[in-house]
Amino acid sequence: QVQLVESGGGLVQAGGSLTLSCVASGSIFRIDAQGWYRQAPGTQRELVAQVTAGGSTDYADSVKGRFAISRDYAKNTVHLHMNSLKPEDTAVYYCNGRIYNDMRGGWGEYWGQGTQVTVSS
Repeated sequence: QVQLVESGGGLVQAGGSLTLSCVASGSIFRIDAQGWYRQAPGTQRELVAQVTAGGSTDYADSVKGRFAISRDYAKNTVHLHMNSLKPEDTAVYYCNGRIYNDMRGGWGEYWGQGTQVTVSS
C-alpha cells in the first residue's frame, strides 16, 4: 500500500503565501516524478508543478515566477511554495507521484486526497 498525504491548505488573502506539503509512505521502493495538480469547480484537473527524480522542474504558465516546487528525497516529501496568490488560484490541490510499489512489483501513479486552497480578493 502506498499513501500520499497532503497538508498546508487553507484560506489566504490575495497576495499572500501558503506552502503545501505531501508525504509519501508505504511500500515504496523508488519515486520518479512528484508533482502538484489542482482542480477548480467545473474545470479539469491541471498540472501546477512537477519535479523529476533528477531535479528538473516544470510549471504551469499561470504560476511561473510565483510558485516553487521542492523535494526532500530522503523523506519522500514534496512541497509547493505559493507566493503572490490570486483568487484564480483557488482550487483543490492534489499531490501526485509516480512510484515503484515494491509490494506489487511495479510502477504506479498515486494521488493524495486533496487539500483546499482558497484565495480571497
